[in-house]
Amino acid sequence: MKQPYCRLIDTGPLTAAENMAIDEALLACFDPDSSLPILRLYGWVPPAFSCGKFQQPEETLALAKCRAAGVQVVRRITGGGLLYHGEELTYSLVCPTDFVSAAPGVKNAFFYLTSFLVDFYRELGLEALYAADYYRGTKQLGGRSPLCFAGTESCDILVNGKKIGGNAQRRLKNVIFQHGSIPLLPLTGESQQYLLAPAPEIIMASTSLVDEGITVERDRLAGMLADSFSRAFGLTLRADSLSSAEQAAASGYMQKIE
Repeated sequence: MKQPYCRLIDTGPLTAAENMAIDEALLACFDPDSSLPILRLYGWVPPAFSCGKFQQPEETLALAKCRAAGVQVVRRITGGGLLYHGEELTYSLVCPTDFVSAAPGVKNAFFYLTSFLVDFYRELGLEALYAADYYRGTKQLGGRSPLCFAGTESCDILVNGKKIGGNAQRRLKNVIFQHGSIPLLPLTGESQQYLLAPAPEIIMASTSLVDEGITVERDRLAGMLADSFSRAFGLTLRADSLSSAEQAAASGYMQKIE
């Protein structure tokens, strides 16, 4: 049964290892029969790359250069391509599978669970569309790439025809985990120096809030994102923090990551 409430956990900016450990802990501690859905908001300090669950970072990144610059490299619990994180607002969502009962199938569920992002961008005055709606059959979508922004999936969100942020999902038995990024500043150009094979084409194919003339400060953006989430899913958000069990699980995952 769909819960009318959702936990809102804003952990603010943390290191890459801390962020991934908390995401993993929230998923591990979630009970689909009794837990409230969770919306977590966070950021990244210092900048970092997150690799998809099945990627080998040494095949794409100049790791020595990353270490010298203090750019962290971590592995996500979701699939997808390499993504550079800097000045951005990031979210993660944990919910039972019946949360998306109105959108059967993995693809429909992905559209459903990212609908609050489209609402958020539109509240900012941006013309946000799914790639499937923007291209409407005029371009072949899909295909794998080691870089998140190098490809376009039907459920990617575009602003003025450019990809903004990235989203990835993982499913366990009766549980869905999803996270994604909202870039405040342009990041794809900054990331080029750390790639073994620079891909300057992704700079022109991607955008950020500042690129689109949006300079709203982070905390206000976080509030707007939470409001969009509440509207999209008809939930009342309750500000919360990590439980003792979640904190303990995150500490355990941190030891593995480090």
